[in-house]
Amino acid sequence: MSTERVNPSDLSPPAGFSHAVVATGTRVVFLAGQTALDADGKVTGDTLPAQFERALTNLLTALRAAGGTPADLARVTVYATDVAAYRTHAPELGRLWRELAGRDYPAMAVVQVVRLWDEEAMVELDGFAVLP
Repeated sequence: MSTERVNPSDLSPPAGFSHAVVATGTRVVFLAGQTALDADGKVTGDTLPAQFERALTNLLTALRAAGGTPADLARVTVYATDVAAYRTHAPELGRLWRELAGRDYPAMAVVQVVRLWDEEAMVELDGFAVLP
């Protein structure tokens, strides 16, 4: 797969995301929403950063099982129950992203939701990747 991150100078500089990703490949992997569930189906983590780390780990685990890598991610949507808290923790969440997924940022959006499937979940990530 080849990807090109497109960040036009006419838009504000992106921080932790790309404005557009042009991906060329032969397989598209759609990744279901992942929260901070452990292998037993229990939500783990009492803080937004802890839940974000587990949710991202779960998303990347599904991606790797499908044959992909974090660099193959073309789009990720983050659903948060509290966007103000997400913004407050953004520096730490960005550090966690870089540690787990690197610096090849996909096109991203953060959307506030009233609640997630598991009531104690604070964040959910879904997305898609384009593989060679």
